[in-house]
Amino acid sequence: MIETNQSLRDCLAPAKLNLFLHITGRRPDGYHALQTVFQLLDWGDRLHFTLRLDGRIHRKTDVPGVPEESDLVVRAAALLKEETGTGAGVDIEIDKRLPMGAGLGGGSSDAATTLLALNRLWKLDLPRNVLQGLALRLGADVPFFVFGKNAFAEGVGEALQAVQLPPRYFLVVTPRVHVPTAAIFSDKSLTRDSKALTITDFLAQHNCSENWPDGFGRNDMQQVVVGKYAEVARVLEWFADIAPARMTGSGSSVFAAFPSLGEAEAAQAKLPSDWASAVTASLDTHPLFAFAA
Repeated sequence: MIETNQSLRDCLAPAKLNLFLHITGRRPDGYHALQTVFQLLDWGDRLHFTLRLDGRIHRKTDVPGVPEESDLVVRAAALLKEETGTGAGVDIEIDKRLPMGAGLGGGSSDAATTLLALNRLWKLDLPRNVLQGLALRLGADVPFFVFGKNAFAEGVGEALQAVQLPPRYFLVVTPRVHVPTAAIFSDKSLTRDSKALTITDFLAQHNCSENWPDGFGRNDMQQVVVGKYAEVARVLEWFADIAPARMTGSGSSVFAAFPSLGEAEAAQAKLPSDWASAVTASLDTHPLFAFAA
């Protein structure tokens, strides 16, 4: 990242994985109650912010299929401006590297990076808990990225406890299908009554398993997605001979963990050519963590 008084450039908006994802019920407001562990990745979109003195918020980069006014990045900047009354504005450029509709949190991470970056660029000095409150108004995954550490999450994903996770390399494979989250959550066959776990349950099992995600939990959405999208099923079948794997979020990306970069890259080399993939290291902390106290 390059920081000056007038700009912040090359800001990583890291992807996330759901190491497991259990749906434990449905809340009175209609949202699903869940439990998950979020893992940050050293891979994601790159955002660039340049200060404007005329108060305007402008996205300079075209994002196919995402109009500027509905982009979470623009909405995050507008919300922060409205809540603080700042007269500053910003030009935002997005180097989009994460596939959309893949369960990697790309849009949510972009929004959180925007909140953190503008907190610094606009000299607002808002504390992290205030930024997390704004983040929740933008989407359920956004508070996690503002929280900025790997976390055990409950509620709709906003009740967060930091967890220490071992360093790993991940192979993330994304077939060429877009999975709409709302359609999966509304499917009648979705499991909505998984037994609630504790963070102690997770840590006791997780720390004994080198080849995560073998042996602990599941992704409750995976069965629904596999039934609707044959390509996701194909990826999981391919991984069966390579390493334990599961889907992240509502899909379509599937991941497996490896103890070394070489092992992850060797598995990647065997992939069919029609699947997008990335080998990436785990992250402990969001790169912009220091931009909020």
